[in-house]
Amino acid sequence: MNIYYYAYNMYQFSYSKSLYEKAGGQYIVGGNYAVKRLDRYARFKWFFRQMNAHGSRRGVLNTPPVISRDVSKPQDLEGVIFSHSNAHIHTDPARCPRVFIGHGTGDKPYGGNRTGAENFLNYDYIFLSGPKHLERLKDSGIEIPEERLVKIGNMRFDQVVNGDVPRAAILDRLGVVDRSRKNVLYAPTWRFGNGTFKKYVHRFAREITRDYNLIVRPHFHDAKHIPKVKFWAKREGIEHLYFSNPSDLRRCDTMDDFVAADIMVSDTSSVLYEYLITGNPIIVVNAQYKKLHHMPDAMNIMTLADVFQEEDDIVQMIADNLASDRKRAQYRQMLETCFYFNDGQSTQRAMDFIASLKA
Repeated sequence: MNIYYYAYNMYQFSYSKSLYEKAGGQYIVGGNYAVKRLDRYARFKWFFRQMNAHGSRRGVLNTPPVISRDVSKPQDLEGVIFSHSNAHIHTDPARCPRVFIGHGTGDKPYGGNRTGAENFLNYDYIFLSGPKHLERLKDSGIEIPEERLVKIGNMRFDQVVNGDVPRAAILDRLGVVDRSRKNVLYAPTWRFGNGTFKKYVHRFAREITRDYNLIVRPHFHDAKHIPKVKFWAKREGIEHLYFSNPSDLRRCDTMDDFVAADIMVSDTSSVLYEYLITGNPIIVVNAQYKKLHHMPDAMNIMTLADVFQEEDDIVQMIADNLASDRKRAQYRQMLETCFYFNDGQSTQRAMDFIASLKA
């Protein structure tokens, strides 16, 4: 069976990366305008270089197979298509069923250029990462028939649970020099969610690096600012500062950064919940964003993690959290409440689902 993966932006493909590595398939980059499709095609070729996992070498860059399509128009595809964007995809469901995977299960509302959450009614199946994912759909006012909901878990967790990437190799990739220091990951979202990157990246770089290694992983839409912040930090003589580019899936996988980090600082990003897989402490930066989904306390990180306000001492908060393991069991409980399984077998469940479509 042909397998297709569609995403609006490159970083979204990370949520099915493990599935491609095991099952193969073809990527689709899209957009309503030819210029956008060409830009995304070029980005794919660069950021997915040497990531071809199946078949013979594909060209100089050895990228996975990729096509450029405007998915808002009817598509003559046969197989199954997995989408990370809640786009309205036009395929014949009898020949090519549509499966929504998404790109994170946080508290921000579903967006999109069309009708937001209503586009989910266009999908034949929805892969659920966990009860929080289902709660988010319900809070959007969308009712999906139960037979369309497929419990998979979070495929990205598999590599963490199974210990597929050695921590030392990740630190080597980041270029971390002083391995005696604890590693702090700052992973903010962008302006959709009142992302705090522009507000705090310079302050955190100055303050946190005095005692810790700081890994800055901005949202995809803020990654373009990395060179400027790097130049500023070099000019200011700031050391122990490292960057992870979310576009570069070959070298900068989110889960790799999780393995490297001893603690994470974020705002309204969905990584707040994904980082629970590590059991390590989390600090939430108060972004003053009011349009979040309403969640039960058991699925709301704000009820558990310490919350940083502008007047707080971020270095002291980090030190206090690293000094105590008191919340590890609570983080684990929230993980189990938010996500299904967490057993390192979610990718296999996705493959089993594909096999069931062939039957």
